[in-house]
Amino acid sequence: MPRWIWFAPLTLLILAGAVWAFRWGWIAATITETDVINIYTQRYLSEGGATARLTDCTAVPGQQSGVWIVVRCVGAEARFDYPVDRFGRLRAVPAPQRATDAPET
Repeated sequence: MPRWIWFAPLTLLILAGAVWAFRWGWIAATITETDVINIYTQRYLSEGGATARLTDCTAVPGQQSGVWIVVRCVGAEARFDYPVDRFGRLRAVPAPQRATDAPET
């Protein structure tokens, strides 16, 4: 058996790792606040019920470690907070709060 066959799996593993790292770097470099706000506003529209509107949502900088932006949607019935990291991933699944009981921060 040729010697290069023994190194082929290692080469493929290194190549896959490089592609994966490039992909995550590309996402982090090109995602904008507007992209994140639009994505989570659309999610709010599907979760917020019939009274949900685009104008219910705003964004504030994250105050917790690992949270880049918090997209806050306050409707007539409930409030949703979507904490998002730098890659656009949701950090915690939001539990809707009653809009009148939700603290303003």
